[in-house]
Amino acid sequence: MARNTAKKKSPRKAGHRSWAAGNAPVPGQHQGDTMSAETRSKVMARIKGKNTSPERTIFVELRRRGVYFAKHVKNLLGRPDIVFRRAKLAIFIDGDFWHGWRFPLWRHKLSQEWQEKIAATRDRDQRNLRKLRRLGWKVLRIWEHQVEREPGKCVDRILSLRETRLAETSFVTGQYDSSPPHCSPTA
Repeated sequence: MARNTAKKKSPRKAGHRSWAAGNAPVPGQHQGDTMSAETRSKVMARIKGKNTSPERTIFVELRRRGVYFAKHVKNLLGRPDIVFRRAKLAIFIDGDFWHGWRFPLWRHKLSQEWQEKIAATRDRDQRNLRKLRRLGWKVLRIWEHQVEREPGKCVDRILSLRETRLAETSFVTGQYDSSPPHCSPTA
């Protein structure tokens, strides 16, 4: 008997996004809210702003690899999800809906209120990114769908960029660290 070795697709979570091919706008239009105001309020109150599932996935993998990092640093613009201070590297793990991944393609499906809210979030994200860069920080943005698809690849990107930043910092300051960058407790 032959075994089916085809890779199974992971089941889609409820309400998971579906994108049109070829950067085309997503078909459809705003249909109005299907929940009462009270129900919508309860649903929205349960949505977390930090320690979300994609963030926790990355945190666990970084810790598994023995990497030290700061979480949700309050004194940096935008309160980055992951910070490597010595490397001056700030990482944001952004939700596809809340931060508007490919927003121009599906904004027409939202009410005016939501369009304005997400547009304002995208503007704030860009302002914070520019300000952090002016202060000498390298900013990496990772999207929710990237973490869901390939969390290991996301962590590899983070660590690669961190090593590059540490090497640049060491070269500029003349400080050379003999320990591997991912093992440093002062990151």
